[in-house]
Amino acid sequence: MARVLLTGRTGFIGAHILNELLARGHTVVAAVRSQLKGQQLLRRYTPDVAKRISTIIVEDIIKEGAFDQAIQAAPFDVVIHCASPFYYRPNNPEEDMLRPAIRGAVGILESVKKHAPSVKRVIITSSFAAIINFNSHTEKVWNPVTYAQALNPALSYPGSKKLAEEAAWAFMRDEQPSFALTTICPPLVYGPVANHLDSLDNVNTSNSRIRDIILGKFSDAIPPTVLYLWVDVRDVAHAHVQAIDIPEAANERFLVTAGHYDNKVIVEIIREEFPQLKERLPSRDLAGDLPTDVYKFDNSKSANVLGVKYQSLRVSVRDTVATLLEQGNV
Repeated sequence: MARVLLTGRTGFIGAHILNELLARGHTVVAAVRSQLKGQQLLRRYTPDVAKRISTIIVEDIIKEGAFDQAIQAAPFDVVIHCASPFYYRPNNPEEDMLRPAIRGAVGILESVKKHAPSVKRVIITSSFAAIINFNSHTEKVWNPVTYAQALNPALSYPGSKKLAEEAAWAFMRDEQPSFALTTICPPLVYGPVANHLDSLDNVNTSNSRIRDIILGKFSDAIPPTVLYLWVDVRDVAHAHVQAIDIPEAANERFLVTAGHYDNKVIVEIIREEFPQLKERLPSRDLAGDLPTDVYKFDNSKSANVLGVKYQSLRVSVRDTVATLLEQGNV
């Protein structure tokens, strides 16, 4: 079993990565931003499981040497870096998104090289946003957004993900560290919420579309899908943890997606699985918007190397809605 440093644990994907790590018997040190967040995390697990979790505070990932103390907290075997900023429309794209994303990715690699000779693998959560170019989508493709273009708030997120991942691979090329790097690139991520939410306003960005559907915010029309690829969060977490031990995952990039979908299909699944919500849903007469010439993708690498067996959209939507209903006030 491995000793793992995990960043971004309090996020939607990070919470599932932690659960997957613990289910596999690994020991985890979770980087959190405050002592309170650390205490809240430990209270969510039984005493037997909590014995394999500890926390360490990393207040600001953009600071020079931000991860140095965390990386020296234990003789780690693996580092999983899941922390990265996201804003739909950042007030200051450079300070809110670009610098934290790039500095966070490079900073953690620098700290591992300087202070953690025991680490054999670093796994970074990237994004399909680093790949997307609306043509053919594989691990060989990068989005074309430049740093200058990413200063436009509308392009800041795809720019930040692309530039951060590129910077990580450049570090590996230039510094030639003793550890290997793996990056995981998911599109829209649906699936059950693992964290308690104080409010449904705090649901992760992808699941907010499902939240709004079940709250009746789209009763007159199905919202545009925009991005036609999706994946279940449990499969994303599985891919990260699989990458720990599989030799062929070293220094590789993985697109993790279950395939195409559109919002009409999501609405119909909710209608069939949760008939009590049907009055809030758009009319069945409304059409979906999946283009007949929708862009292609290739997820065979994640299936063949990491062994990911993707959840169906029905299972993912059903489990997502169930956890949102459990949160109350729906």
